[in-house]
Amino acid sequence: MVRRVCIVGGGMSKWGVREASLWDLVQEAGKECFEDVPGLKPKDVDGLIFANATAGRRGFQINSAPICAERLGIKPKSICARVDVLCASGSTGILLAYGLIASGMADIIMVVGAEKCYTPQKWEVFYSELATGDHDWDSVHGLGLPPPFFAMVAKEHMKHYGTTKEQLAWVSVINYNYGAENPKAQFQKKLTLEEALNAPEVVPPLTLYDCCPITDGAAAVILACEEKAKDLTDRPLVYIRGGAQVSLHACSANWPGEHFADWPHLKVAAQRAYEIAKVGPEDIDVAQTHDCFSISQIIEVEELGFCKKGEGGPFIESGQTKIGGKIPINTDGGLLSVGHPFGGTGIRQAIEIMKQLQGRARFQVEGAEIGLTHNLSGLNFEHTIVIYGREPVK
Repeated sequence: MVRRVCIVGGGMSKWGVREASLWDLVQEAGKECFEDVPGLKPKDVDGLIFANATAGRRGFQINSAPICAERLGIKPKSICARVDVLCASGSTGILLAYGLIASGMADIIMVVGAEKCYTPQKWEVFYSELATGDHDWDSVHGLGLPPPFFAMVAKEHMKHYGTTKEQLAWVSVINYNYGAENPKAQFQKKLTLEEALNAPEVVPPLTLYDCCPITDGAAAVILACEEKAKDLTDRPLVYIRGGAQVSLHACSANWPGEHFADWPHLKVAAQRAYEIAKVGPEDIDVAQTHDCFSISQIIEVEELGFCKKGEGGPFIESGQTKIGGKIPINTDGGLLSVGHPFGGTGIRQAIEIMKQLQGRARFQVEGAEIGLTHNLSGLNFEHTIVIYGREPVK
């Protein structure tokens, strides 16, 4: 029998440029996570999944999952493993933990995601970023760096659908103004449209505020079977209703769409996740999408079915992703404001959706019952979706 799985609690470190080690960040997030579930002790956790992409390169630490468990006082008896699919590592870790618990192989798993991305030697950052693409075919031509790639995506969307720089800027303005109130965010500042439009260019048409920052940070969540979850918390239970991950290519020459602004792999992932969770896009009350660049969120609202293809720019410009709009998105600030330590992002998103569905978010969506998180990975190789609900799938 497949068991129901709940997300019980979560916590995160302060995100930003931190004078702290990877393990300092992990322990900071782990401590807050345990404090969020007062009845849970490290000895009660029987599994750990560590979502991390760069510890081997930037922290000189391989085989990092057992070390993560040791630093958190956890002694795994069901699973102890590291997950690396770059930006989707955290949400992938959640899906894997969900499967292990649903199958009966584990009861309570902590999923931790963390990266130490910032280094004073900026050349190290850029050389590491070149490893995010196919090193033999794309990275040697500079496509391993995300800003040039997503600038091409933005130009394609402008060419085919008439998207404007103002519409790109509105993504940043809305998300920054959510993040301004988030004490864990890398950038706690409000942003005006004029500031966004007049910011220095990174790669045209993308300016500084169109791009997520280089971030140090960690986040952690507790997943448990329904029976254990009821013992651990008095808060409303939040169930994982389902999810999906789709990867249709890993090289730009094999792009699965007609052009770079066409993301069929995300559309397939969304359709499969909706089918498994027995919902449609119209049922989603609040979402977290992967706004690594402003153009990403514009395309994501299209492919996730929140608006028609090509209408993402006007959709966001008209305020439909604000609270009170059709689908509030990135209500904690998203990647653009909170930051993007690769392995931590999907877990940070899960924490925000959990709080929204429990009625304890900073910017609360009234009556939210179903939430969605989405991550893309690297140069748009994978799309990973998790759907959460106040009620389980029936």
